[in-house]
Amino acid sequence: MTRTSTEPARTWFAVLPDCPSAAPAATALRDLAPERIDHPSGRPWIFGHWPRHALALGGAGRSRVALLGQHTVTPRELSHAAARLQSPFALDGLARSTPGSAHLIASVDGVVRVQGSITSMRRLCHARVGEVTVAADRADVLARLTGAPLDESRLALRLLEPLILPPLTRTPVWRGVTDVPGGSWLLLDPAGRPRHVRWWTPPQPVLPMTEGAPALRDALGAAVAVRTDGRAAVSCDLGGLDSTAVCSLAAHRAPRVIACTVALRDARGDDVLWAARTSAALDAVEHQVIAAEDVPLFYAGVRRLDDPLEEPTSSGERERGLVTVRRAAALGSRTHLTGMGGDELLYGSLAHLHTLARTRPASAARLIRGFAAKYRWPRAAVLRQLADSRPYGAWLASVADHLTEPPTPLNEPLLAWGFTPRLPPWTTPDAVTAVRDLVRRVARGAPPLAERRGQHRELAAMQAVSRVAAEVEELGARIGVTVASPYYDDRVVEAALAVRPEDRISPWRYKPLIVEAMRGVVPEESRTRQTKATADCDEAPGLRRHRAELLALWEDSRLARLGLIDAGAVREVCARPLDPRLGMDVLYQTVACETWLRALERHFTGASDQQEESWL
Repeated sequence: MTRTSTEPARTWFAVLPDCPSAAPAATALRDLAPERIDHPSGRPWIFGHWPRHALALGGAGRSRVALLGQHTVTPRELSHAAARLQSPFALDGLARSTPGSAHLIASVDGVVRVQGSITSMRRLCHARVGEVTVAADRADVLARLTGAPLDESRLALRLLEPLILPPLTRTPVWRGVTDVPGGSWLLLDPAGRPRHVRWWTPPQPVLPMTEGAPALRDALGAAVAVRTDGRAAVSCDLGGLDSTAVCSLAAHRAPRVIACTVALRDARGDDVLWAARTSAALDAVEHQVIAAEDVPLFYAGVRRLDDPLEEPTSSGERERGLVTVRRAAALGSRTHLTGMGGDELLYGSLAHLHTLARTRPASAARLIRGFAAKYRWPRAAVLRQLADSRPYGAWLASVADHLTEPPTPLNEPLLAWGFTPRLPPWTTPDAVTAVRDLVRRVARGAPPLAERRGQHRELAAMQAVSRVAAEVEELGARIGVTVASPYYDDRVVEAALAVRPEDRISPWRYKPLIVEAMRGVVPEESRTRQTKATADCDEAPGLRRHRAELLALWEDSRLARLGLIDAGAVREVCARPLDPRLGMDVLYQTVACETWLRALERHFTGASDQQEESWL
């Protein structure tokens, strides 16, 4: 491994096939990457920039194996694994057993395997560079290499709310850049040709709570240990039940834990109260409360976002997302754990009831009655969704027919394959047509993420929200903090999905699986908490306080230049309190796309050659 320059701010990697035709791609990467690792043949294999502690590299004979990310695997262990390899397919065992969250990269006798994670928290893309395919963990790296233009229809797709539509959810916005689905790995053959290989399918949800809860406790404990062991101090979010579980596990392993709780402007928010109870009962926990007035409102700094991230994500919340990370860093933490991903994994999808109605009708009937009463589901809508047995591709195709309709009612049952997203009313007719055509084209034969509708929705939600977690991780790395979200780890996801849905979801108990799993770990006075605080009350004040900045966004709007939105229409919406029928999230998506385009433009038009190279 060689280092060729000082370390830039961003972390990334690109992987080349083991063939002479990859030489032009290697030449293009050589001047941009401070790190380089070669194939056993001596040809360039991996370029990029990453923290020294994130890489483990081992090899034997004509095989080399690397793990890059958050893990505890040693080079010696990888060398032992490499010595036994006959093909990259033989690495499935390592992929299925390693705790933590990391990319797996292997070169075995001229064949390359590159693998991300189930939830796409460890993302993987590829593109054609010259005569070969190059893989990378960032789509913008490949766009830079290939000179790929933006794909306007893919960017228009990002206006959808919610964008939870596999396989479109993580589609790169750059033309010619392809996403590798979670649960698949990329094979590059000796000629540099790509192939997606499915290596993972969801477990059958058959474990009773008595077996599933201890399994989840073990998996989550191992995930936390990856981030805590050997460190003098770590920090954690300490707010809701999910982060409380992570913080409590960390407190049982780390000598010093800095627990950060964000106070809310909403008088009903009770996170601080519960966090104080938890921290008082745990040894080695230093509790830090961040006052509500010290937390930026939504849209804070929206006009100052000059650094383009990989893709449009949560511009309205970027400053808010870093509040606890910055506080922890100021107190000496270099590793920060969050509870992100817990809601999608632990609350459980109510679409499991669609399958249960066919396999265990008595159990399903009881649960459906409970959820219908709790959420005021209309009886006719429940029966209609229960009777809908269309395959996923047919359901996805039907989404295209409803893109411009009013939002679905808040009491719409959740038994279908997914949410039916909407485009905002300021979307242009041409953009609507482009999104509709894209959805219909992809829907033909589109497979679900799991055979069971409930598991599909859970995985789809995790793959969508992991974009936000990855953004927080990237921004944390820029200030010297490794941000970890253990609920997105493969082993944790598997453990939760293996539990029977009738044990995981309940209208009468809040997240029963994590409650049982944390028995004896989370202090008893906090373990059975049934409330969840939100920051919804910060949305309207954020729009009001930062209205001038938001209105300025739509002057010479970049989205309008591309023909995707009517800037005057969205400006009118921002000029007054948001219509509650529209929903704040719809505006977030548009703001995210606009600010991302502006940041991208400023970076490439205003940067010197040296600054442009440092972007990677």
